[in-house]
Amino acid sequence: MDNIKSYKPIGVFDSGFGGLTVLKEIVKQMPQYDYLYLGDNARAPYGSRSFETVYEYTLECVTHLFDMGCELVILACNTASAKALRTIQQKDLPRIAPNKRVLGVIRPTTEIIGNYTKTGSVGVLGTSGTVSSGSYLVEIEKFFPNLKVYQEACPMWVPLIENNEYQNEGADFFIKKHVTQLMQQQPNIDAIILGCTHYPLIIDKIKQYLPQNVQLLSQGPIVASGLCEYLKRHPEMEAKCSKSQTVSFYTTDLPETFDKAASLFYGEAVKSKHLAL
Repeated sequence: MDNIKSYKPIGVFDSGFGGLTVLKEIVKQMPQYDYLYLGDNARAPYGSRSFETVYEYTLECVTHLFDMGCELVILACNTASAKALRTIQQKDLPRIAPNKRVLGVIRPTTEIIGNYTKTGSVGVLGTSGTVSSGSYLVEIEKFFPNLKVYQEACPMWVPLIENNEYQNEGADFFIKKHVTQLMQQQPNIDAIILGCTHYPLIIDKIKQYLPQNVQLLSQGPIVASGLCEYLKRHPEMEAKCSKSQTVSFYTTDLPETFDKAASLFYGEAVKSKHLAL
């Protein structure tokens, strides 16, 4: 029983697989902690769902992670960060878990994007849900009010990546299409946020259709560095996180299906367990 009580992993949540690219970077930068990943694959994708549905699903999964011992949960999903994070932080945490914390992936990226542009024009590539939420526009405005931000929704990219079709010529058509459409909005864009945690898998293909001076920002390393800084600023939370260097994986769908695709995102073999919601 003592072991269960002392097991307080950092929770990492995503609607599916993309958050594994974030988890990989977090574990690389801070291997000493315990981590618990939950993918809500049975109900993915979240990108096209309503605000209310994404909020309900995300809150349900966050609550499960709390029940499994997590004191701190990272929403490693742009759609959940855009559509659910603020409500969970402001409305739910004070009521259900006032001493626990939930963080997202949008803010760490928007806090630094201004450091990567000389022209003052930046781009965001994301899912339809993330783009329509306007979250990147709002957050960048807070930190860099003078930046001009241009967005492009890429609805086909996640299905192509999750079905392991992203290496094919058919994928090139959709990647080129959306990159071109973003740059047509403003040719002076010189920094682009990959506003979906799946997109690092196609970063080389995206680069093919961009001028060489354009910088691409993947969220994994940025979120990992942000989490490291957060734990330094909040030693009371850092002290709660258990440190046995374990990583556990859970999915709301079939573990064998999850494990096969998860290795693409995590970079090594994954063995998951099923979590019934």
